[in-house]
Amino acid sequence: MSRYHDPAESAQPYRDPTPLPANVPKVPELGATSAPLKSAAFFLGTYCKDYNEDFMLCKGENRDPEHCLKEGRRVTRCAIDLITKMRESCSQEFEQHWSCLEKSNQEYYPCRKPERTLNKCMFEKFGLAKVIPGSPEGKTPIHEVQKPVFTGVQK
Repeated sequence: MSRYHDPAESAQPYRDPTPLPANVPKVPELGATSAPLKSAAFFLGTYCKDYNEDFMLCKGENRDPEHCLKEGRRVTRCAIDLITKMRESCSQEFEQHWSCLEKSNQEYYPCRKPERTLNKCMFEKFGLAKVIPGSPEGKTPIHEVQKPVFTGVQK
């Protein structure tokens, strides 16, 4: 089961052998494993859209990793902000959803019920709606289908 571990409270704090230069702004680690990140992924995409787009444009300009450190730090700060807000406002729904993902091998379909409660909470508290990029227009998104039918062969 995933749990947040504050690096500052560790018995042996991590010491980076190659610290970043002084001109690169410092940012703490996000402190989340794959399940909470996957649970929050669509909301992160909406909430941090501007920062993500700046980062991707920067990566398109120059593939040198050092070139886009500042933009990457902005994306991380935005993600920390949203995860913190989710933990404060929708803590129970968020934990139920990512715990389900953790137990279900990171698959969304067995976790649709806790996902709906998380989506509702996120919309009520922050006005963020889950939107899957590339979804067909006029069709009900897969995460809103009440009783999906799973078949062995898809045509």
